[in-house]
Parts: sequence; structure tokens; C-alpha cells
Amino acid sequence: MYRKKISIIIPVYNEAGNIKWHYDTVVQYFKGKNIDKEIIYINDGSSDSSLDLISDIADKDKDVRFISFSRNFGKEAATTAGLRKSSGDAAVIVDADGQHPIKTLDRFIEEWNKGFRIVVGVRQSNTKEGFIKRYGSKLFYFISEKISDSDSLSASTDFSLIDRKVINEFNLLNEHNRITRGLVNWLGFKKTYVNFNSPERHSGKASYSYRKLLKLALHSFVSNSTKPLQITGILGLAVMLLSALASMYLVVEKYLLGDPLNLNITGSAILALFLSFLIGLILICQWLLAIYIESIHNETQNRPLYIIEEEN
Repeated sequence: MYRKKISIIIPVYNEAGNIKWHYDTVVQYFKGKNIDKEIIYINDGSSDSSLDLISDIADKDKDVRFISFSRNFGKEAATTAGLRKSSGDAAVIVDADGQHPIKTLDRFIEEWNKGFRIVVGVRQSNTKEGFIKRYGSKLFYFISEKISDSDSLSASTDFSLIDRKVINEFNLLNEHNRITRGLVNWLGFKKTYVNFNSPERHSGKASYSYRKLLKLALHSFVSNSTKPLQITGILGLAVMLLSALASMYLVVEKYLLGDPLNLNITGSAILALFLSFLIGLILICQWLLAIYIESIHNETQNRPLYIIEEEN
């Protein structure tokens, strides 16, 4: 009887305090199960002893493989490298800090066996999650659902199971500014969701700063849809119409009717008000266009998505 195989993909950046504990957790989960596994670590330019720990584990366990980047290329590049290296019938993307509980794989695999090719973990709660991160995430998904060309569910995470068919199609995508979950959503295929509660990190601090999260969110918006550009055009047209109507009203009220409402608004004040508003709008539009230009710049450079320094 054919035994299915699952690839566990674990991006790592300065997780020395979690690697051994997390590895033991994964191994313990698969004990006694009628399913094969491979564990793929992607060391994303860690500056601590993460690579040494991973290499030591790989020497002792034939089911463990690893990739080590020459520097930090980011989690999205690490996830992509792991999916390209995977050989399982499905792959599970999981963080090394313990906030993606391994026991949830029971429900992932159950849904996969039902025929779903993508099973996405949806975080219901996160221990000690900060106010900014919690509500910033909700705002991100609200905006994403409105402007994205693909469907996404609020609080969905990278913690997911992806079938081999989807992985093969994903590996054909070559853009550099990528959000893995956005690309997987874009591919389509039969998808379902599994709720989970995220525990506190086992050790250490999260490596994603608010600055990195903001940058990731902005690139997610511009890489998954051109609607932000359309919105700025509509907004510009609306401001033009409102400005024209307001200017006509004030001219009629002040100069033709003799200011019966006693507004006492000078022409220079009216001009300054509208110029200030329009200048602010132009600057916002330029900021958005700059993000698109940055994305185009990165794509036209045609640099490799990542560079492997060592692998087994």
C-alpha cells in the first residue's frame, strides 16, 4: 500500500532557542502514523547558531534536509526555496517558534484526504499579541479583501498544507516581490480553512518588525492587484469635481449674490485651501506610484530570488 509523504517546510531566522525543541515536536507527532515525512529547514541568513543546530540534526536524521542562504532574503524567499526542494505529496509550511501548533496537522491531513488541495490555518487567537499587530492585521485583511483579485480570509496565515499539484504550479511562478499566500490564492484549486489558537512563542522574540510588516503589506497590495492605481484615479476625479462645484458655489455666493451668508472668505484663502488639499492628494498618489515603480525595478533587475550557500 502506498504511503503518502508530507514535506514539513520550516523557514528559520535566528531561532537557535527553538530548533531542537521544535524538531522533537515534529518527530513526536509523526511517530506511529501511517505517513512518511521529510523536514526541510531553510536558514534565512541567521546570525546565531541556527545553522549549526540544523546541520547537526540533518547529520543524525536522514529525513532532515536543509538549505542555507548566503544572507537574509526574507521569509517569502525561504518559503519558496522550501517548496521547490520538497518532494512530498503535500507540503506544510510551519514556523519554528511554536506558534503554529503541530497537532493541528491532524485536521490539515483530514481535510486533504477529503480532496482539498489547499488547507489554510486561520488564527483565532494569539497569546500576548500586541494591540497594533492585532488590529493592524485586521485592517490589512480588510483592505486586501477589497482590492485583491483573489479571495482571502481574515486572520489566515502561512501555516498551511499545499498539495503537490499546487506546489508544481506555484514553482512555475517567478516574480520577486511575492506573498506566498497571495500567489497560492491566485492559483485557485479547491481550498478550505482550519481554525487554530496560536500559543506563545517557545523562545526568543519575533524577527518581524513593524517596519517589515508594513513593507510586506504594501507590496502585497501592489503585487496582487492594480486596483490601488484605479482608486487614486477615481479619487482624483472626485476631488476635481468637488473642487469645481465648491469653487463655483463660493464665487456665486460671494461675488454674484454679495455674500448673503456673511462667510467673508477671501479668494486667496479659497485658493490656498484647494491647493493644499490637491497637493496632499498628489503626494499620496506619488507615494503609491513609487511602490509600483520599486516593484518594476526589482523585477527588471532579474536577480535570483535567493542564493544557496550550502545544502544537503
